[in-house]
Amino acid sequence: MLAHGERPVGRIAEQFAMSRPAVIKHLRVLRSAKLVTVRQRGRERIHVLNPTPLKTVQGWLSKFEVFWDEKLENLKKQVEQEP
Repeated sequence: MLAHGERPVGRIAEQFAMSRPAVIKHLRVLRSAKLVTVRQRGRERIHVLNPTPLKTVQGWLSKFEVFWDEKLENLKKQVEQEP
């Protein structure tokens, strides 16, 4: 949701079937992981996605993509050969 733009906590909470305090706890975890930043706008706390840590993870995971692509392709060939 935040990938499509910044949101106040109320607009985020209304999208989920959980209590507002539960949503706030989830946002706190995302903030602690530096995946979300918060700024004040009057009385509202506006949440903004910080994609930088995700790019770091993506770079690390890309090293394994080739390995898993090859393994899954071999598995596919093996399964298709079985009668």
